[in-house]
Parts: sequence; C-alpha cells; structure tokens
Amino acid sequence: MTVAVGADHAGFEAKRRIVEHLRGLGCDVMDLGTDSAAPTDYPDYARAVARAVARGEASRGVLACKTGIGMSIAANKVPGVRAAVCHNALEARLSRAHNDANVLCVGGGLLGDAAIEDVLDAWLATEFEGGRHARRVSKIEPQEPGER
Repeated sequence: MTVAVGADHAGFEAKRRIVEHLRGLGCDVMDLGTDSAAPTDYPDYARAVARAVARGEASRGVLACKTGIGMSIAANKVPGVRAAVCHNALEARLSRAHNDANVLCVGGGLLGDAAIEDVLDAWLATEFEGGRHARRVSKIEPQEPGER
C-alpha cells in the first residue's frame, strides 16, 4: 500500500514518527513535506496529499498539524477525498468502516506517539463495510466542488 504523508510545522515531529511507523509496517511512503519545524502553511501539504490520493498515486493519505482540523478542512476541498480527524482507534475504525475515509488527519499537538500509532494502525487495518454505508457515502459526492 502506498500512503502519502504530509504535515505543517506543528505536525512535523508527528509526521516523522508516522513515516517511520508506516515504513515499519511495510508501506510505501510518499513524504510530501514539510521537512522541518520552520513555519509553513498547512493547506499546501493538505492539498498535495489529497491530490495524490484523488489521482490514485497513493491508496491513502495521512496528514498532521497541531489539531488535525485545518488539514481536514483543506483536504476535504479536493473532490474524491474523505478526510477524517481521529483522536482514538474507535474513531479511526468507524471513519473507515462507515465513511470510507481515505485521508486520516491527526493532531500532533494533541496526541502522543502511542496514541498516533494506535489510531494509524486501526485506520489502516479497517476496510470499508459498504452496504448501507456505500449509499450514504455516495450522497456526499454530488456536493463536491464543481457540481451544481
């Protein structure tokens, strides 16, 4: 599985640990930055990861900022992306099983290393359930930008 990963300065340390963890799991990682803790703008990284997922260059994406919220808002502007902020393994599993989230957003300023790994592991291990959830997810797509 190829996973695109990105972060702003507030999520840089979390991203570094996420990349290491993903590689340890055998995932191919597209590290789309940032590469330091120098101040930067989260929408740039959210857009890069979201586009990689939407174009099929990556199976899934992971974004980190201080809270995960800004990244989620920005990533969800890209058609075909369903980004979810998750703080625990249950939210991660449900975001995949019920919402087919293809981008995970985490708060590097809110979660410690172990919590981020738990969230990431649960999210990666969970498949979309389809069924009634597929019908609901399909109702999101006509609302994407560009649709009238």
